[in-house]
Amino acid sequence: MEELKGLTLAEAMAETDLVDWREMNAYSLGLQAYMFGFPLIYMAELRHLWVTNPEASFYAALNHLHVKTELATATNYTTGGSPNNDTLYAWGWIDLTKEPVIFSVPETNGRYYVIELADFYSDNFAYIGKRTTGTNAGNYAITPPGWKGDLPADINGSFESPTPYALAFERTAVNGEADVEAVNAIQSQFKITPLSYWGKPDAKLPENHEIWGPYEAVNDLMGDWKTINRAMTENPPRDIDQTLVTMMKQIGIGPGESLDFDHLHPSVLKGLKRAAIDGKKMLRPAILEGGGLSKFSNSWMIPAKIMGRAGYSNEYVFRAAIQNFGGIICNDPAEAVYMTAMAGEDKKHLNGVKNYRIHFDNKTIPPVNEFWSLSMYGIDHNFVDNPINKYAIGDRTPNIKKNEDGSFDIYIQHESPGAEREDNWLPCPEKEFYMILRAYGPDESIIEQTWIPPVIEVVK
Repeated sequence: MEELKGLTLAEAMAETDLVDWREMNAYSLGLQAYMFGFPLIYMAELRHLWVTNPEASFYAALNHLHVKTELATATNYTTGGSPNNDTLYAWGWIDLTKEPVIFSVPETNGRYYVIELADFYSDNFAYIGKRTTGTNAGNYAITPPGWKGDLPADINGSFESPTPYALAFERTAVNGEADVEAVNAIQSQFKITPLSYWGKPDAKLPENHEIWGPYEAVNDLMGDWKTINRAMTENPPRDIDQTLVTMMKQIGIGPGESLDFDHLHPSVLKGLKRAAIDGKKMLRPAILEGGGLSKFSNSWMIPAKIMGRAGYSNEYVFRAAIQNFGGIICNDPAEAVYMTAMAGEDKKHLNGVKNYRIHFDNKTIPPVNEFWSLSMYGIDHNFVDNPINKYAIGDRTPNIKKNEDGSFDIYIQHESPGAEREDNWLPCPEKEFYMILRAYGPDESIIEQTWIPPVIEVVK
C-alpha cells in the first residue's frame, strides 16, 4: 500500500481491488453477536445436560434442585466452572414460562448460605441468603418477565427474572467432611414450588425433563447461530441491548430470526461462519487477560466490579469469557470476590515443574466477614487430582502451622514439601495450573480493590 500514499480516498479506492463488503460486515457484526450470544450457547448446553442426562454432574428436572450431598472432588465434579470446596452446592433450572415459582428456604441458625439467581445470559438479578435476606426461614417468589398478578400472603419477597428461564445456584458453608451431614439436613429443606402448587402439600410436583439442546456446531458452522437464535427467541434480550440487537438483525441474528439461513446472501453466510470460528478462539485469550477490564497486581487477576452483572454494563466480551465461560455464573463482588492467579512472581504461567510459596501475615490475610479459601485448578477448570485429596486451603483449614507472629506460608508444589510442612501444602499438577482466592463476605477494601493478595514466590 506504500504506493497509495498521497492519494485521495476516492483515488485510493479506485486503485485497490474491490472487497466483499457483505462478508466483512457480517464478520464484523458476527463477532459482536457471538460475544453477546455466547452465554445462550453455554447455558443451553448446560441446561440440556443437567435436565436430561442422569450421568451429568448435576441432574434435576426443571423447577427442581440437584443437591450435592458431598464435597466436590476431582472425580465427582468434572463440568468445569471452577467449583469450590468451601460449600455444598445445589443447582436448579427455573422454568417461568407458565407461572412464577416460590423458592422456600429453611432457618440456618446464622450459618452462611446464598442462593444466586441469574438470567439466561448469566447476569445475576437477585440473591436470597445471609447477606440479603438473613438466615430465617422464608418463601420467595421468582416471577416471569413483566408478570402481573397476586402472590400468596405468606411470601416474604419477590424477584422478577429478566428471562423466562433462570438458573438458581445455592451454596451452604461447610466446615469439612465432619460438617457435611449437618449441611445435608439444611439442604434437604430447600424447595422450588410452582405457584399453582403452592398450599397443596400433598400434590406431587411434575418432573419435566424435556428441553431442547444446542445445535451441532462442529460440522455445521451455522450450528451456534441456530442455538443463539432459538435461545434468544425463547429468552428475549433486555431493552438495554436493543441497539446491538437491531444491528445483529441485519445479518439474520436475533430474537424471532429464522434457524434456516438460506435466505441470507452467500457472503453473509461466509462472514458468519468465520465469526463463529474466531469467536470461539477469542474466549481463552480473553480469560487470560481478564476480559480487558480486570485489575492485575502481584500477578493476581482481580475481576472488574461489574462481575456478576456485566451485561448491564454492555461488557459482552467480559461476560462471555470471564463471567460465563470461566464460571457459568459468578457472584456479585458484594457477595464474594474471586481473585485468580495464573502466574508467579517470575511472570510466567504457574506450572508444577516449579515450587511456589505464598506468605500471609497480618496485613495480607484476606479481610472478610465470612471466610476465605485458596483453591487449585487444572486448565480444564476442574479440581486437580492429588494423592491427599486436598483441593483448597483457607482460614477454616485445620492444623495450619503458624509462626509466632501469626503469619504462615502455603506451599504450592507437585511433591510433598515434607512431613513438617504438609499441613500447609496445596498440591498442584506437574503441568500448568491456576488458583482462585475466594473471599466470602469481603471487606470493602477487597471490593474496592485496595487490598491485594500477596505475591506468589518461586521457590529456588
